[in-house]
Amino acid sequence: MRSLHMSVLSALAFAVLTTAVPAQDLKLPTQDSSVKFAVIGDTGTGDKHQLAVAKQLLAYRGKFPFNFVIMMGDNLYGGNSAKDYERKFAIPYKPLLDGGVKFYASLGNHDDPSERFYKPFNMNGERYYSFKPGNSSVRLFALDSNYMDDKQLTWLAQQLEASGSDWKICFFHHPPYSSGEAHGSDVALRNQVEPIFVKHGVNAVFTGHEHFYERIKPQKGIAYFIAGSSAKLRAGNIAPSALESRGFDQGYTFMLVEINGDDLVYQTISDAGQTVDAGSIHRIGKVEPTPTRTTQPVVQTSGTTKAAPNRK
Repeated sequence: MRSLHMSVLSALAFAVLTTAVPAQDLKLPTQDSSVKFAVIGDTGTGDKHQLAVAKQLLAYRGKFPFNFVIMMGDNLYGGNSAKDYERKFAIPYKPLLDGGVKFYASLGNHDDPSERFYKPFNMNGERYYSFKPGNSSVRLFALDSNYMDDKQLTWLAQQLEASGSDWKICFFHHPPYSSGEAHGSDVALRNQVEPIFVKHGVNAVFTGHEHFYERIKPQKGIAYFIAGSSAKLRAGNIAPSALESRGFDQGYTFMLVEINGDDLVYQTISDAGQTVDAGSIHRIGKVEPTPTRTTQPVVQTSGTTKAAPNRK
């Protein structure tokens, strides 16, 4: 009976996902040789909001053919049985998975560490790992911010130093900088990782945990994004803050990112297909690090600096 129920649920969800929805205004250049990916966070509900974001992801992939998705943690809320993996991941993203899109997960505070063995999360049994998309100058580093011990910090410093990549991007769950009223900045985590980010030239950091979207003003030459509202929302939770360049806490969101040469272009889109933020950052190139500047600083070259539509 349970198997029949899941089959019916799968069929219904697949029908919802594959019902045509037009991608609206794409603001990314979509260069042939660029690195293209999506960003989602706090996704593992299996509810209509996760399905709505998944549907928009699929629609936008028709215009912006991203090859992979990075996940900011809280991938499975409320259990990790086989049916949880199906209902909260395999079903919502089935059209993308069938299309060859790879998902790379990080662990959130609601995740069981055993999720690292789930093959479609591409963690290869590790709590933290790195990968390089194709023959690119980009390397991404997935961290476990739940247990940021000395072993992981040493690994991170060594991996960053040895990467040789122009673009070094870290993604994990808890935000070092945040204007959220529920959680706010994780200062203890920031004190652990930021000196390593600065010393070894991290350009951009993507996190979740806060159930809204926020783009932080560049800190020490590093771009920070919070993308934790791909299935959960904490409406009206962004407090007035000097940290914020752009915030949206009135809808569910995902991000599209394109890297080509020294430029990273981003677009943040709601479950209704509305663009709530878009812009780019430019990598200046390697310089000597200081306590207030990363070795490869990025500067914001475009993007709206006021709150997104319908904010509070």
